Amino acid sequence: MTFNNGLAILILMFASTLFAGNHVAARLAFDDGAGLIVALLARSLMACLIMFSLARVNRISFRIPASLRWRQWFLGFLIAGQSFALYSAVARVPVAVALLLVNTWPVYYIVLGWLTGREVFRLPLAMMMALILIGLTLVLNLPQMISETMVLDDQWWIGIGFGLLSAMLLCTAMWQTNMHLAELPGSVRSFYTMLIVFVSMLGLGLTGILPGSFTLPESTAGFWAIGALALLYGIASTVLFVLAPRLNMSRNSPVLNFEPVASLGLGFLFLQQFLQPLQLVGGGLVVIGIVAIGLLK
Repeated sequence: MTFNNGLAILILMFASTLFAGNHVAARLAFDDGAGLIVALLARSLMACLIMFSLARVNRISFRIPASLRWRQWFLGFLIAGQSFALYSAVARVPVAVALLLVNTWPVYYIVLGWLTGREVFRLPLAMMMALILIGLTLVLNLPQMISETMVLDDQWWIGIGFGLLSAMLLCTAMWQTNMHLAELPGSVRSFYTMLIVFVSMLGLGLTGILPGSFTLPESTAGFWAIGALALLYGIASTVLFVLAPRLNMSRNSPVLNFEPVASLGLGFLFLQQFLQPLQLVGGGLVVIGIVAIGLLK
C-alpha cells in the first residue's frame, strides 16, 4: 500500500533536507581543514554498510549476472567521479549554487534521450529546459559579470565546472542504471556502487595526487561535521530505499528537487551563505523548471 500523497511528499521533502544537510556538513568539514577524500570515505562507507544491512535483512542475493558485472563497475566509477566533483564544487561555491547545478542532470538526460532516439522531441520539455537555462544565468550572476560589475576569482569558476561535471556524470549514471541495471535490487546495486566509490576514493588518496586529501579536521566541530554528513546521507538513502515502493515515485519524484531549496536555508543558518535577490529568482526558475520536467514526464 502506498502512503497518501501528502505524507509521501512530506517524507520526500524530509529526505531532500537530509541530503542538503549532508552537503552543508561537508562544507563545514572542509572549512575546518578536512580533506576531500576523508569526507567521501566517511559518506560512502556509511552508505555501503546500510545498503549491505538492508540486503541481508531482506535476504537478497548479492550475486550479479556475469553480463552485468562490467556495467556495475562502470556505474560505481561514475558515482565515484560524481561524488568527487560534487564535493569539490561544494568546497568552492555556495552549497545552493552547487546543488542547483547538479540538479540540472534531468536536462542532459532528456537531451541524451533525443540524441539516441529513445525519446521523442516535445516542445513543452524544450521550453522547461530553456527556463532552467535562464534561471542558471541568474544564479551564476552572468548578467553582472557580463556588465563587469562583478569580478569572481578562479575558485568560483572551478567550482562551477565541478558542479556541471557532477551533473553530467549523474546523468550518465542514471542512464546506465535505468537502461542496463534496472533488474538488480536497489540495495544490492547501491551496495556495490558505494563499495566501488569507497575503494576508488581510497586508492585515489593513496596515490598522493591530491595533497592533503587525508587531512583530518582541525577541531572537534570538524569531526562532528564528518559524522553528520555520513549519517545524514545514510539516513536519507535508507528512507528512500525502504519507503520508495510506498511513495509513488513515478508521480512524486520531482519533490526531491526540494534539496537546493533546503540548502538555501541550511546554508544561511550554518554557513552564513546567502544569495542575492536576482540569484534567488534564478534558483526559483531552475527548481520550477526541474519539477515541471518531472511532472511532464
